[in-house]
Amino acid sequence: MPGEILRIQQPRHHKAKVCIWADLEISHVESLMAANGPEEIKRILSDLFKLTDYHDNLASAILLDLYFYTVQFALDHNFDKEQLSAFFSIVKKTHKVCSETPFGNVEQCYEYFKELVLCHAVKRPPWSVNQFSPHQVKLITDYVLNTYFRHMKLYKYVFTPMVRLDLSMSYLGMPPTPPPSQVAEDEKPDELLEETEQADMEQEGGEEENTEEEPPQDEESPAHQELRQLITSQLNGEIEKLRSSLNEQIHLNDEALQQKLTLVDGGASGGKSSRNSSKSRKK
Repeated sequence: MPGEILRIQQPRHHKAKVCIWADLEISHVESLMAANGPEEIKRILSDLFKLTDYHDNLASAILLDLYFYTVQFALDHNFDKEQLSAFFSIVKKTHKVCSETPFGNVEQCYEYFKELVLCHAVKRPPWSVNQFSPHQVKLITDYVLNTYFRHMKLYKYVFTPMVRLDLSMSYLGMPPTPPPSQVAEDEKPDELLEETEQADMEQEGGEEENTEEEPPQDEESPAHQELRQLITSQLNGEIEKLRSSLNEQIHLNDEALQQKLTLVDGGASGGKSSRNSSKSRKK
């Protein structure tokens, strides 16, 4: 509905859980492993996740690339069927958490990603399973950090709505500002044309006259005058405080400099007197 204020999801913490076969079933994984090239893998993924418009829709193309390179990474490192399904779901769920809010939630996303990896790397059923070895955990972490999290702001730009802040201020003791008047939609163009012609004629007539009347100046309302006086007095007070603080600082610096000069002069005179006394003793 127009004028409706949408509720924007705030960053929040998500609880991770085992996600083998959550997004890719065993038949889907077998089809991906048996594919004859990148184009066939993309075709299978686009059919599974309804991204068939990736040729025309840039968001679908970006999401399809994310899924494709995730599958390609798993195939390049010889992941088995369970590992491929789990790794794909880890990346997909991390992206879902990232794109659920336009606000910054990189910490929540990374914590969720780490918990998802741990759920598939530690044998503690039913909360976690030993699906990935320590070496594979390191490979997965480095890959996701260097690909997805490095470009996380770009993914947010594409998959989250843009938020605009409308700031309104209210002053104590002042009435609220009325909304600006809106031009009526049914205003006729002929009336606007007549008003424009009349204004041009009045302007030409005013140029022919020798004496021109000065336009009346807008008078400020009492509320505006009171606000102006309040701001002026506040600024004057702050300026006086700054001036007194600066003068005090200059005075303290002068005193410190005078003390240093006195110590230097005293040391020099003391050295001369000591030299004179030593000379008199030698004589």
